[in-house]
Amino acid sequence: MTATALRHDWTLQEARDLFNLPFNDLLFRAQTVHREHFDPNEVQVSTLLSIKTGACPEDCKYCPQSGHYNTGLEKEKLLEIEKVVAEARAAKQKGASRFCMGAAWRSPSKKDMPYVLDMVKQVKSLGMETCMTLGMLKEEEARELADAGLDYYNHNLDTSEKYYNHIITTRTYQDRLDTLDNVRKAGMKVCCGGIMGMGEDEDDRVGLLVQLANLPQHPESVPVNMLVKVKGTPLENVEDLEPFDFIRLIAVARIMMPASHVRLSAGREQMNEQMQALCFMAGANSIFYGEKLLTTSNPEADADMQLFGKLGIRPEQREQCATEEQETEALAEAVEYEATRHMFYDATRESA
Repeated sequence: MTATALRHDWTLQEARDLFNLPFNDLLFRAQTVHREHFDPNEVQVSTLLSIKTGACPEDCKYCPQSGHYNTGLEKEKLLEIEKVVAEARAAKQKGASRFCMGAAWRSPSKKDMPYVLDMVKQVKSLGMETCMTLGMLKEEEARELADAGLDYYNHNLDTSEKYYNHIITTRTYQDRLDTLDNVRKAGMKVCCGGIMGMGEDEDDRVGLLVQLANLPQHPESVPVNMLVKVKGTPLENVEDLEPFDFIRLIAVARIMMPASHVRLSAGREQMNEQMQALCFMAGANSIFYGEKLLTTSNPEADADMQLFGKLGIRPEQREQCATEEQETEALAEAVEYEATRHMFYDATRESA
């Protein structure tokens, strides 16, 4: 089978046409493309930790960490390195192959960079891939992170350029593109996607995918988030996104960026198992695994294990992680345990 060629010249009309295909036709096409580049029953698993929470100077209307809104979130200092490493070790034991660290900053300060670089080195020493999101990066900061061993840098575009000013005014769309360029120049991989359901229209949604697909190099990871509405933010009462529209967007992202990991990201707690299964069928092959995504909740690990077991999905094996085979076996054992534990009783417990 000849793999679908990577393109960087998509038009908005082409993306619209894909989105408006009959649902079954769209999913069939997306699944066909997906199978050309990936094992359809493997999903890359990441865990995300907030290493510095709250009081961000940016005014992103969806974000509970913005200092512009009263969401009841307390400001926290940068986490101690030992705590970050302990969280990474626990994530690895639960089956995660990548550990992502996020800080509520406009950009990292000079005084914090040494701590951040040490975090990268120590998490890497566990045999895990590393990812960070720290806001905007200059070329020098990107080089320092790359030299420390950072594998991925996350910096989302969030929405289309046309709709961007309705969501964020404290930094420009070009600022975000410049950070992505600095990350690429430093030799790191890019994690970049957006948020659906912020009041944007269909053209804004597919327009974001056109922007991502027409970058000089597709992001290796494309997180597709469904807005988690947080009380106190300007978007707390925005209209809910139609679930089938979200699944369509996953499929269009898979077709337009065939070799990228499409991550089913924030908003999964609002999705039932059937919706998540359709997202996997549409080409999603990466998830965040654990109880929280920065400050919003995420399906608990046990629920993910059970869903993986029902769907016959296994964690993707990564060459960068020397002990990934052990992690895969551990998660498989956990899935089997969840499926069969009703057959056993704990002999150490006293009878009632």
